[in-house]
Parts: sequence; C-alpha cells; structure tokens
Amino acid sequence: MNSVSPPQMSEHTFNGLGIAPKILDVLTKLGFTVPTPIQYQAIPTGVEGKDVIGVAQTGTGKTLAFGIPMIQRLTGGEGKGLVILPTRELALQVEETLQQVGRSLGLRTVVLIGGASMGPQMSGLRRDPHIVIATPGRLLDHLEQKTIRLDHVAILVLDEADRMLDMGFWPQIKRIIAAVPSVRQTMLFSATLSKEIMELATRQMKLPTRIEVAPSGTTSERVSQEFFIVRKDEKLRLLEKILGDYRGSTLVFSRTKHGAKKILGSVRAMGHNAAEIHGNRSLGQRRDALEGFKTGRYRVLVATDIASRGIDVKGIELVVNFDLPMDASDYVHASDARPARAPTDTRYHSRCRISGARCATSSASSGRPSPFHLCLSCRPPARAST
Repeated sequence: MNSVSPPQMSEHTFNGLGIAPKILDVLTKLGFTVPTPIQYQAIPTGVEGKDVIGVAQTGTGKTLAFGIPMIQRLTGGEGKGLVILPTRELALQVEETLQQVGRSLGLRTVVLIGGASMGPQMSGLRRDPHIVIATPGRLLDHLEQKTIRLDHVAILVLDEADRMLDMGFWPQIKRIIAAVPSVRQTMLFSATLSKEIMELATRQMKLPTRIEVAPSGTTSERVSQEFFIVRKDEKLRLLEKILGDYRGSTLVFSRTKHGAKKILGSVRAMGHNAAEIHGNRSLGQRRDALEGFKTGRYRVLVATDIASRGIDVKGIELVVNFDLPMDASDYVHASDARPARAPTDTRYHSRCRISGARCATSSASSGRPSPFHLCLSCRPPARAST
C-alpha cells in the first residue's frame, strides 16, 4: 500500500490537481478556491483512476475528495459510479454536493435510501444516472427486484466505512462488492480504520494509496473539550443552564431513541424550539427536522448517536453528547460535528459529564467568545480522550 504524508499547510488551490478546466470553472463560481488537505491529496490520485484509502475526520471535505474525480471521469463516459453510505441523511447530502458541482455539466444522479418510495427511485434509475448514491439495504432491495444492475460500475466509493461496519452493514457491503466488476476504481473514506476495513482493502483494492490527514480516531484540533462531573439526575438541569448561557444553534446527541424523545420533551419544556432525528422518524420528518435546524426554525436538534455522521450544518455553536457514546469513534464524530467547519479563529468546547462531583476542563486559547461542545455521561470516557 502506498502512503501519502500530509503536506506542509500553505495556501493551495485546485489548480494543478489534474482537474478539468470546466470543473475548475464551476468550483470558482461556487467560491471553492482552497482545497482541504484531504481534497488536495486525494483528488490527483482519484483523477488518475487509482484506488484510494482516505483517513480524515468528519467535516473535512471528503465528498469533493471523491466527488470531483468521479464527476470528471463519469461525465466523460467512463462507466457508472456507485457511492455507498450508512445513513439516509448522508446520502442526501452527498447528492446535494455532487449536484452542486456537476449539474451544469449534465451530471445525473439518483439516491436509493430506505424510508422513501421505490417508485421515484425506479424512475430515477430509468434515466440512466451517472452516479447512484445508496444505503446498503435499499440498494440490495433494488438488486433483488432486478431494478438495478451494477455490471457497469467503474468507480465504487465506500464513504464512512467504519460507521457501516459499526452498524452491521459489512455482510451487505460484501454482497454489493461481489455484484460490481472486479476491474474498477475503489475509493474508501473513513475517519477511523479497523482490522476489518484493512482486510477488505487488502482483498478488494489494487495497491491503494493511503492518505491520512489526521491520525485515525482523533478529534478535530479546533474542538477543545471540557468534562463535567455531576450526578445523573442533574443532567437536564445542567443542560438547561448551558442552553441559557449559549444562545446559538445546539445539537444534542442521545444514545437511544427513547432518550432522544425524552430529551426533546424536556428541551421544549424549557422554552426552546426543538426537533428530533432518529430511526423511528420517517424520512419526511427527518428532512423537516434537519432543514428546520439549518434555517433556524429549530434552535435545538436532538439526534441519536447513529446520526452523528449524517448531520452537515455549518455554524453550530454548541454540540452536546447527553450520553457518552458506546463507541469511542462515535465520540470522535460527535465532537467534530460540526463546529470544525466554521472559521479557524473561533474557540469551541466540548463538555463531558461523568459521575461524581468535580469538574475537569480543557480549553483552547483564543480571544473569542466560546461556542460550545458538551458531552454528558455517567461513566468514565474510556479511550475517548481530549
């Protein structure tokens, strides 16, 4: 496996990465002038048609890191593309980003996700899309009903591979890989790597270039974190105080759907406009909640840990883990979602609540007021360190 070291950070541009002039024009019109580190390193390799393993934190621009090479190759007639993701929200957001760049180039896409009617998806497939963006379960539904064929896939992307492993999608992923041609380009992106992911890369990828812009499983350097030690029955009272101190948009993660609903009721009783996202909500309800959060209709969005990589909203002031996630990688994503997308001169905090009565804090230096990331739990934070 080849490896690419992170470049010394200087002001790079998209020029010189092998991107076609027509796509460069689109990027310029959209105001995309400086690539993120993962984009700067992955795009040239992807454009060349080589396999890529990209290790980067959530919110670092991975979609364009694989999207630009896909759009360039596929709109030029090089087969079809397939993007597999773990959640509905991620699938919709990836399509939005790809269309933002590719719409004027004639890019056709279709999203295949559960919770949505099969009819419109079948209509989208009949329009011969360049790229199919899908969650594993719904893609297998279409394969079983013979409404889609994967024998023309030239580029396969596995995004948030570690999340798909955590969610138990690995058997479905293996079935999907078996249905696509063995001669293809494969790009795998993940914030953390595991033995299972590396085994898949070894068996299914051809001399992949590994690009790592941050150590696997680390939180964003722009998120400083604070740990509060209080009793379990004081969680909601502490949350109420924090919501009173900080007036911006707030994202709250709960470990369970039942917990999310309970938190939502309490937050509303505090007088805040709030919505929820979890597996028991319909696709329409989840879309409404996310869109309302983006536009400011809802100040607080309560979500289960499973959605920690599916929420792409800029300018969040406060992120809360009401329960410490069961898996350390979930903590990484929750703490990175999504303050690190904002300007680098802002200070962010996370607070993690554990049992006891003392308070331990860790903060970053900056002359700015302090937006917040809060994590509340009743057990020690295992390996999810600051």
